This record gives sequence, C-alpha cells and structure tokens, in this order.
Amino acid sequence: MKQTFLSILLITIVLIAKTQPPAGYYDNASGKIGTQLQQALHDIIDNHTAISYSTIWTAFKTTDKKSNGKVWDMYSDIPGGTPPYEFTFVTDQCGNYGGEGDCYNREHSWPKSWFNDGNPMYTDLFHIVATDGYVNGQRSNYPYGAVGTASWTSLNGSKLGTCSTPGYSGIVFEPRDDYKGDFARNYFYMATRYYNEDSGWPGSDMVTGSQFKPWAKAMLLVWAQQDPVSQKEIDRNNAVYTYQHNRNPYIDHPEYANSVWGTNAGMSDNPVQVALQVYPNPVSGSCTVTLPPEFNQQNNVFAVFSSSGVSVNAPFTVNGDKAILDFKGLPAGFYQVRLAINDYNTIYQARIIKK
Repeated sequence: MKQTFLSILLITIVLIAKTQPPAGYYDNASGKIGTQLQQALHDIIDNHTAISYSTIWTAFKTTDKKSNGKVWDMYSDIPGGTPPYEFTFVTDQCGNYGGEGDCYNREHSWPKSWFNDGNPMYTDLFHIVATDGYVNGQRSNYPYGAVGTASWTSLNGSKLGTCSTPGYSGIVFEPRDDYKGDFARNYFYMATRYYNEDSGWPGSDMVTGSQFKPWAKAMLLVWAQQDPVSQKEIDRNNAVYTYQHNRNPYIDHPEYANSVWGTNAGMSDNPVQVALQVYPNPVSGSCTVTLPPEFNQQNNVFAVFSSSGVSVNAPFTVNGDKAILDFKGLPAGFYQVRLAINDYNTIYQARIIKK
C-alpha cells in the first residue's frame, strides 16, 4: 500500500507540473503596465507550438470537455441549468447542419477573416472553441457586443442583433452572461499574443489589426470583471498548455487586463487632463456629464472605475452634448469617470461620490 500511495503521489506531482506555468513564467512582466506589460506578456507567450487544424478535433476532447464527458459548448450550455441539447465527441462532429443541436464545429471566436486566415492564428486553441455549427453560422464574423434589439436568439439565450454598447451601433453577437468573461479573456490573449505581429490583418468594426477599438476595449474590461475566471477556464488553460506550450496570461493573472488596458494604462506619455462637469455630485441614482465638443461615438473610451481602479458597469446614454450615467446598481463609495479622446491624447475625468 505504501508503494502504491507513493506511486500515485508521484504521478499527481508530475501531472500538476505539466499543467501549471513553469516557475518564473511571468517574471519578465513584473512591475510593468500598459503597452510595456503587453509587450512583456507577448514575449512570454509567443512562438507557441502550432498544431494542425485537424488536431483541434482531438484537442477538444480535453480542452472543451464537461464533467459528464459531453462537449462544452458555450453557445448552447446553461450553467446551473439544463442545456437544450448536448453533443457527443466525434459522433456529433460537423458535417452539415440545418438547425441548432445538429452538430458541433470549430469556432474561431476571433473570426478568421479578421486575420486573413493566417497562421498560426488559424489553429490557435486559445480562441478556437467547440460550438454548435448552426449558432456559429448565425454568429458569422460579427463582433461580440451587447444586443439592444435581437433579430435572432439561440436556445441558450445567446443573441444576434443591433448593438447597444456605447460607441458602436452595428450588428453584434452576444453570448450568455456566464461566458462573457471567457470570451473577453480569449480576446485579451489574442491582442497580446499577436501584438505587433498583425501586419496585413484586415481587422473589423471591433478591432484594428489585433488591437481593440475604444468601445470594444471598454466593454471587454467590464465583461471580464462581471464574469470572473472560472474553474472551466483554468482547466482549459492547462489543457491548451499541453498542446501549445504557452498560456493565457489573463486567466493566470486576471489583474493583467486592467494593468494593460485599464484606468492607468494605455496612455500617451503626457496626456492632456481636463476636468469633466458632473451634476448632481454626490449622486444617488443617475447624473449628467457635460461632454467635450470633440466627443463622438467612435473616438472615445468612456469608462467608470471603482476607488481601487477596477472597471465597473455604469450604463450611460448620450443625448447631444450630455451623457446620463446610471449609478443605481453600484454600492456607495467613490468612483472615477474617465473619458479618453483621440487615442488617449486627452483625458477627461471626474470623481463621483455615490450615496
């Protein structure tokens, strides 16, 4: 029995060693913020081992596997509830499909048209997930976003429709709230892994090359905050590591997202800082912000941060030269509103007290 126990212990130690980042993996990122941190993380995770497109089917058996052995499809799953259908590995592999529940396929959550079907992005498991083929087709290559008016809704509540996220009004696909953080961290990985390696990428309404447009950046930071890292993501990160020998830093260190793109990151060296006019302040429900003349829905990042510098969800609507911020869902405390114009050359900000 003692020998058996020791054997099991050694096997467990070996397995843990294979599924954790090596000692010192992130040492070169220590103390950095903004683009310096993004570059450091890029240098840590680049030159990964690229697998073949056909190998992705095999990888899914460990990267996208539920505890019951079924395919973990974020476009059909209902955490804590009963999904409308589940897929069996290999047996339900697409193929043709005519509707939901027919088969699962390989979803480039960062659409392949955005990087011109190039390699190694085309087979990078950190953004390729197993999803229902029909829902994948509905998503097409539309950006992710919050849907205001839905033109189509999947059986698990994912939506396609016009965007209600400030800064963009086109067609978007919105996954369930339970998985918004997963997709946000997929995107943080892509923006970092291919940082300064995106020459020739066509991009999209959501990204320029591999980098986020202002509206997408603000939204993804909120998504990541509202849907924290789950055990599913940790397990998937470990599983992908065994194939590609690199990791998603934003799963291992969720705080990196705000350090790269948050309140004190991504600025030019000497941005002009101007006070915003806000009333009433203190606020109990909503308040009005006077917008600068150069503001428009496409050239800004409008975000609200807690006193600890974490992005929070304070919905706002724009009416002419005013923005109405809704603080009703936030606890009492101090908040900072930041409005960045023209790639952070100008920062408008205000401190707001929520009663």
